[in-house]
Amino acid sequence: MTTNLEYDTSSLEKERLISLYMQMLKPRLIEEKMLVLLRQGKISKWFSGIGQEAISIGVTAALHKEEYILPMHRNLGVFTSREIPLHRLFSQWQGKMNGFTKGRDRSFHFGTQEFNIVGMISHLGPQLGVADGIALANKLKQNNQVCAVFTGEGGTSEGDFHEALNVASVWDLPVLFCVENNGYGLSTPTSEQYNCEHIADKGIGYGMESHIINGNNILDVYTTVSNIAKDIRKNPRPVLLEFKTFRMRGHEEASGTKYVPQELMETWAKKDPLKNYETFLRSKNILTEQQITNATKEIKAEINEHLQMAFNEETINADLETELKDVFKEYQQEIITPSNKKSNIRLIDAISKGLRESMERYENLVIMGQDVAEYGGVFKITEGFTEQFGRERVRNTPICESAIVAAAYGAALNGMKAVMEMQFADFVSSGFNPIVNLLAKSNYRWNQNADVVVRMPCGAGVGAGPFHSQTNEAWFTKTPGLKVVYPAFPEDAKGLLCAAINDPNPVLFFEHKALYRSIYQEVSDDYFTVELGKASLLKEGNDVTIISYGAGVHWALDTLKTHPEISADLLDLRTLQPLDVATIYESVRKTGKAIFLQEDSLFGSIASDVAALITEHCFESLDAPVKRVASIETPIPFQGELEKQYLPKHRFATELKTLLEY
Repeated sequence: MTTNLEYDTSSLEKERLISLYMQMLKPRLIEEKMLVLLRQGKISKWFSGIGQEAISIGVTAALHKEEYILPMHRNLGVFTSREIPLHRLFSQWQGKMNGFTKGRDRSFHFGTQEFNIVGMISHLGPQLGVADGIALANKLKQNNQVCAVFTGEGGTSEGDFHEALNVASVWDLPVLFCVENNGYGLSTPTSEQYNCEHIADKGIGYGMESHIINGNNILDVYTTVSNIAKDIRKNPRPVLLEFKTFRMRGHEEASGTKYVPQELMETWAKKDPLKNYETFLRSKNILTEQQITNATKEIKAEINEHLQMAFNEETINADLETELKDVFKEYQQEIITPSNKKSNIRLIDAISKGLRESMERYENLVIMGQDVAEYGGVFKITEGFTEQFGRERVRNTPICESAIVAAAYGAALNGMKAVMEMQFADFVSSGFNPIVNLLAKSNYRWNQNADVVVRMPCGAGVGAGPFHSQTNEAWFTKTPGLKVVYPAFPEDAKGLLCAAINDPNPVLFFEHKALYRSIYQEVSDDYFTVELGKASLLKEGNDVTIISYGAGVHWALDTLKTHPEISADLLDLRTLQPLDVATIYESVRKTGKAIFLQEDSLFGSIASDVAALITEHCFESLDAPVKRVASIETPIPFQGELEKQYLPKHRFATELKTLLEY
């Protein structure tokens, strides 16, 4: 018997050699069964890892069970090596309740804290940043643990790959970046993915140690990763691992492999990781034919038994209450009343105090953002924080919004609380994907909350132009799973920020830059919270309901001060998601007229949705159409007169009078 691979057993016991074989055999047999079920229409899709099993098995075996792994589609061996009961995997793939996503996501798009596995999303790259966050939490806990994250050669072309490696290198994070280079990103060959000789070469640019490993040689994978992981636990740092391998089937089964030259398929078929290793073990009398036969029979019996369990499980019946309930993690807010010891402070001071007091309250809270450490942030909100809390908890970040949002999520998965400062809300577009696809969907997808607050300095009125003046809250109120907070006053800013940090769900916290240093209020010196999801009735009247938030609240107050003859309810929404519709409806039913004032442009905005809700639920109480007043439909201009024309502040009084005269 001959093998096309060379194996070095010098450092391994016989039991480990056999165990690695058995761990590879199991996912291979499961895959063969799944391909049959796919043809029978009993599962909807399959991403095959046949030919790559040695990587999943070797990496997982090299890590401790309490260490996190972030796998991808072709890493079935990670799940089986962590000894997840097969019937739960089969239930997941069939969309049954006993799976990990309650039928809400398919295949390997799931994670499980029980087995320290964090599942992927189809965008691939963001999970690398999540690994950064998990590793950061490990480093802060000083638990000497490694985190391993997988991606493919195609994923290395994404910006998230470069951002994540850069952050990990700058912060010396204990992460193994495992790249399975199987030659093709779906059908696109590596020659069209990158122009360096090896993916491992990319580590050089980040000052990162990197290695090339034969991904089809289980012993090379296991011993190399074991040695590296052992050293990283003592000397935390990231390492880039490129595993040279090949997938013997299509990207997924419908894709086929016609784009692959037949000679290449035949070459790699000879390097099959399971068959070669089996041949080697038999040639060394480490494993007998009878042992292989018995193991195969035993595993197939287990597969069939657990498949039947999954097949016998009832199909999920859609329940509206259950679906809506699981969008957010259930949480009972703790409302802490402000004390009477107060100081007259600005909105920016209130935010800083709320953040500082939250840092004192939660030792596991970390702040991340550009220039937030010694510099104190561009608005000086975190000035002095490093002296009190240290640079480990108040962390300057590279300019890579996507990786830092993902890292905040990863830190939260690993027991931390995270506040990420988006230097300007406009820049959130560079971190949009992890917010709407990781943070927002996490609890709904796999029952894992995302304890993250993203601070969003926003708004016009300061002559900052199109890239530093947007108020883009409507981008996120559209996305189920995100809470959106937008205070107008210092007391609310402090109390709502403290409440947002308490909340285990993801919160986008908008802070209007023009209000930072212009609005003062008596604010409690002590820690307190303001209820999320509750509007504030600032003024009471009978003629009209004025609804606003942020800077618009102050424009409305100025208008009412100038026109004392107008009797109006003035509602400050404060929280845009969840929205306090009860307070809105109660006021509109009393006054019979409603006008919504906002800084954002009109189409697709909060104003439009609230107007529709009022029309739908309060129609019989209305004495006039619901009025909306917003900025004009252009980007935000820089020049003073143009910005003044853009904003609705000076049009509001006219529109309000028109409504009152209707």
